[in-house]
Amino acid sequence: MLHGSRVLAGALAAAASCALQAAEPYPVRPILLVVPFPPGGVVELVGRPLAASMEKFLKQPVVISNKPGAAGAVGNAFVASAEPDGYKLLMSLSSISVIPEADKLFNRKPAYTLEQLLPIARVSADPTVLVVQSSAPWKSIKELVDDAKARPAQISFSSSGIYGALHVPAEMLALAAGTKFRHVPFSGGGPATTALLGGHVQFSVQGPSAVAGHVKANRMRLLAHWGGRKLDLFPELPSLKELGYDVEYYIWSGMFAPAKTPPAIVNTLRKAVADAVADADFRNAMDKISTPIQYLDQPEFTRFFAADGKRLAAAVRKIGRVEEKK
Repeated sequence: MLHGSRVLAGALAAAASCALQAAEPYPVRPILLVVPFPPGGVVELVGRPLAASMEKFLKQPVVISNKPGAAGAVGNAFVASAEPDGYKLLMSLSSISVIPEADKLFNRKPAYTLEQLLPIARVSADPTVLVVQSSAPWKSIKELVDDAKARPAQISFSSSGIYGALHVPAEMLALAAGTKFRHVPFSGGGPATTALLGGHVQFSVQGPSAVAGHVKANRMRLLAHWGGRKLDLFPELPSLKELGYDVEYYIWSGMFAPAKTPPAIVNTLRKAVADAVADADFRNAMDKISTPIQYLDQPEFTRFFAADGKRLAAAVRKIGRVEEKK
């Protein structure tokens, strides 16, 4: 009888503790927003002003923490395995869907799974663009593809790394066009751009804002983009879909929480992000880096994330194992 009383007392205490936790307002302390890349990249350029605007509405500091490594896998995994209490969040990009699939190709245990992460909101989305030097002979994608078919694996392109956000879209185009390009990976988008400008490769895949200055200065020529709608920066540029290639790819940035984060906390974060993207300070920051806001709330982002992840996973499987050349 005494044992039963103790069990009952323990259960009641645990229930009371849970009720107290559930009633605790959120947030009551600083929030960590993990960026899984080095400083200066797209995710941080979007995430830092977003965090500053979110602070106005959450009334708590939102602190950026760069946790780079393994093309984003280190930071992604850190949040995926964190306590689902709303105090460790992730700001990541489209390659978040690629890393687990690439791990499978190499029979590696994935650093994280997509099921460990809960989408909160998408903030920005820019389709990649294909650029060549302004002196290049190709004036259209058709001319480039026809040339590549005539001499497979000889036309070279630069990217930010194997299976990265600039490599995968180029391989998607090659598969859709029935040809092969020669991939030359670099350590980031900046070096990949420099390689094209220096004539070390013949084309590159980039985000629109990264090449806008070079295009305006007539150092580069745009041939097409991977989006599903007209680009704000380059409204006359055709999409690959318009040109008959069934490919679509975006460098998007979005916020995630660990799976099993309580719905009340998720709703608070959703509202904070929605308010932040409407904030004038955040919008001005995005204008300065020529990055369009493409906000999606959780239901829409969840659907987009699932569809985008399927496209990218299929692309990675088709690309197959790509070894890093030493």
